[in-house]
Amino acid sequence: MEPYHNERTGLYRPRVPSRVPRSVPDAEFNEIFARLPSHRDRALVAFYVSTGARASELLSVNQGGVDPGRQLITVIRKGTGEIQQLPASPDAFVWLRLYQVEMGAMIPKGKRQPLWWTARMPLRPLTYHAVHRMFERVNDRAGTTATLHSLRHTAAYRMAEDPKLPLTDVQLVLGHSQLTTTQIYLTPRQEDVVRRVLAHHDEQTRHASARSKPTPAPGYRPESLEVLFGGQLR
Repeated sequence: MEPYHNERTGLYRPRVPSRVPRSVPDAEFNEIFARLPSHRDRALVAFYVSTGARASELLSVNQGGVDPGRQLITVIRKGTGEIQQLPASPDAFVWLRLYQVEMGAMIPKGKRQPLWWTARMPLRPLTYHAVHRMFERVNDRAGTTATLHSLRHTAAYRMAEDPKLPLTDVQLVLGHSQLTTTQIYLTPRQEDVVRRVLAHHDEQTRHASARSKPTPAPGYRPESLEVLFGGQLR
């Protein structure tokens, strides 16, 4: 019998790079959101991108699990089945209210009734497959390749990027059991790195220009020197 060897490690085995979660850039997200066809879909996407809930978790919300006054929704966590309240953005609750007003009496009322329903008659509770197809159609119209799960990555990335928000808070909202899982969202996106570095170079150029401007010696009036040398102080 050959001794056991861990096939995932080895002296000459290349290390598999850790995969950076794909978040949706702001310009791409705005393009997707502008093409959403209904208040229901706008509310769904707004909740996804502000709560970081998984696709199936958001669909588990019932009408009694919505608290607009405290900006909270109650979801059932995937895997553990635990009940957890998640904070959401004000915009998400505005779109939700517009959806509820639009549907009116067509939606059955009751705290235990589902919050999300199909748009076509006969009305049925909204399923993951229906939301997935809706988002695919929107991506086709917008020419993008985002997924429902990338909205969760986007919410996580935005929260992790905020220096005022402790990473342990982000961990709790996302429902991660290990902080190391949440830490992967600290990896910056390439386009954000390029934008910040270019802004850094612009700032350095402005500072260098300010430092290179000579200061007239005592006794000389700057405006007189400007006239004499035509703006080229030497």
